[in-house]
Amino acid sequence: MSNVQFEELLEAGCHFGHLKRKWNPAMAPYIFMEKNGIHIIDLYKTMDKLDEACAAAKQIARSGRKILFVATKKQAKETVSSMVKEVGMPYVTERWPGGMLTNFFTIRKAVKKMSDIDRLIESPQFNNISKRERLQIQRERAKLEKNLGSIADLNRLPAAVFIVDIMKEHIALAEARKLAIPTFAIVDTNTDPRLVDYPVPANDDASKSIAVILNAICDAIKEGLNEREMNKDAQPMEEAEEVEQTEERAEEAPRDGKRRRISAK
Repeated sequence: MSNVQFEELLEAGCHFGHLKRKWNPAMAPYIFMEKNGIHIIDLYKTMDKLDEACAAAKQIARSGRKILFVATKKQAKETVSSMVKEVGMPYVTERWPGGMLTNFFTIRKAVKKMSDIDRLIESPQFNNISKRERLQIQRERAKLEKNLGSIADLNRLPAAVFIVDIMKEHIALAEARKLAIPTFAIVDTNTDPRLVDYPVPANDDASKSIAVILNAICDAIKEGLNEREMNKDAQPMEEAEEVEQTEERAEEAPRDGKRRRISAK
């Protein structure tokens, strides 16, 4: 469960939806009322859905898998990159590279190319290249870093994708759905929450609203990662106890067997 309070969501403006004429009827269960032509989101429903999303995100992190965060809109880019970086999850805050998920092998080749350039730059051979070629290589490296640097550690498809604004990131959502990858998303009143496995109804345009939701998800991921570390530490102790119990049973077995043989006589 998340630790977000109703007042926090209210202060962050999570309840402000879009104009009534822009609404998606599928969002009706999450709309509290209409005021001055704007739909107001039911924050109690937001809290319930956020709890579900946090529980699922925590479980994924606990299993050691990755959640890919996608947010290329300016209100969310900085928030996502700073918060998600802290929990060690991959993210995309620049342009979504088409085929990022459906053509993952090609994307991995581009990331490998970035590593190859790094090795070239560090090698003595780099100084033997002309100044113009060095500049071109460095520019290519910078471009790759900007677009793919945040997913350099993503060696396989993510276990889930978290999206801010599924209208803007419709390609990312379509790719995740095509591959049956679970999706999390902040869904505003102009979107269809049925397209998402874990929708969190909230304002997806205000940076404060995005930050509150994202902070709750990241906290859940931290909890999952901490529990994973604790389980790793506890596992050797549990194994030692099992070995000790096995040895005790092994020592008692001959005596029990001897008693059975005596009584049998």
